[in-house]
Amino acid sequence: MKTNSKFIIAISFILFVIAFGVLVTDTNQRKATIATSSVALSNKKIGWGIKRVEHHEQPDVGSINKKILDTYDGIYMGNKEKKIVYLTFDMGYEAGYTEKILAVLKENGVKATFFITAHYLNTQPDLVKKMIDEGHIVGNHTVNHKSMPDLTENQIKSEVMNFHTAIYEKFGYEMKYLRPPKGEYSERTVAFTNSLGYKTVMWSLAYDDWDENKQGREEYGKKKVIDNVHPGAVILLHGTSKDNANILDYCIKEIKKMGYEWKSLDEFQR
Repeated sequence: MKTNSKFIIAISFILFVIAFGVLVTDTNQRKATIATSSVALSNKKIGWGIKRVEHHEQPDVGSINKKILDTYDGIYMGNKEKKIVYLTFDMGYEAGYTEKILAVLKENGVKATFFITAHYLNTQPDLVKKMIDEGHIVGNHTVNHKSMPDLTENQIKSEVMNFHTAIYEKFGYEMKYLRPPKGEYSERTVAFTNSLGYKTVMWSLAYDDWDENKQGREEYGKKKVIDNVHPGAVILLHGTSKDNANILDYCIKEIKKMGYEWKSLDEFQR
């Protein structure tokens, strides 16, 4: 009996050692796989760009842009068979035009997405609350508007999630859409922010409206928007543009006359 007991104990110990070795090996392999996957993702900085075409057809966003955004369920352009358009604004700071923009949107029954920074939240909390209260989407444009490929994952997490927490604590509102600052990203950054629960949102229609020295060009702005609208357009306008505030009503109404329907990103159709 003693011999049998020793034999059983010895066998049990051997099996334990084997099982522990398998567990350690499996854990190390999984860690290596995660590390390898992370390293394998390109951090080459990409500046979002589109190639316009005529006759209100969808523009060419480029094969690399398309592949990365599609892989991580990003948004840049909707269904080409449906005359649906989506309106977004980038709001790094307040230039005095948002009240008018919100009034025009309310009058026309259009819901937009406002991508704001921490500076905007800290200086204009009442306007942010109004955006939320009137049914618009507030998107994450990060704390400090830094180019994401220049940041480590910990820095990206701070830029995105610290702002996420600040909005939630102030308004009980949880953001889910992210627009990379400066329109710059890499596969690594899109994958990482996706793991944080965010959809990356780019655009398929924009013009040079951000330059404060290029205002007073309302007819130019109208033409750029109207001539380039297309099925599935994700329109980017800057809320710092006086021209945009002045032409918004015209553009919304004209695009409706062209047979398009305005929807929010929550109703996005691929």
